[in-house]
Amino acid sequence: MSSLTNLSKNAVRGAANGVMFMTFFGALWASIGIVGSRSLWEPWLLIFSGIITLLLLIGSLFLFGKGRNLTNSTNPEEKEHWKKVNRKFSLVFGLEGVAILITSVICNVTNHFEVFFPIVAIIVGVHFFPLAQLFRVSFYHVTGIILCVLGIITFFLPMNATINGVTLVASSVFIGFGSAFTLWMTGLTIWITTMKQLNTK
Repeated sequence: MSSLTNLSKNAVRGAANGVMFMTFFGALWASIGIVGSRSLWEPWLLIFSGIITLLLLIGSLFLFGKGRNLTNSTNPEEKEHWKKVNRKFSLVFGLEGVAILITSVICNVTNHFEVFFPIVAIIVGVHFFPLAQLFRVSFYHVTGIILCVLGIITFFLPMNATINGVTLVASSVFIGFGSAFTLWMTGLTIWITTMKQLNTK
């Protein structure tokens, strides 16, 4: 979750944090899809999600280990750069949380909680655009666009659908697994990109 061009300890640590964030929040979205499936394809969805989460978690820990072997930069400009990055990231992340909280309150008050998850997907997608510039990671734009598109499509999906005699929450399954897959692929891309940089360093 850094520019991935200057592989100092801070840069690799930032990438490892990025993979871990994508892993954790991808698992949360997957849980929404699993709950919405209402025991359909049980327990394979849970097993699949658990395996992906575990593999990405191991990948992030591997990057943390790689980062320990690197030295911290003594360049004052780089230190100041990372301080600014951390502050701005905290601001973006905080605003995202506030937006989701406000959305939750409004959806509950208006009794329209069915639109909560697609709106959250759009909020999460939008938050990737400033992060793309902040961390200089261009593919964050792709992640943001996909999440926003998934959220918009979900508005037009039927709430429920019946498959093999099981009535599932179709919108939750779609947005849950769609968002999870998007975040997991983003985490995998961060990991692969960072490892390539480390191997050519």
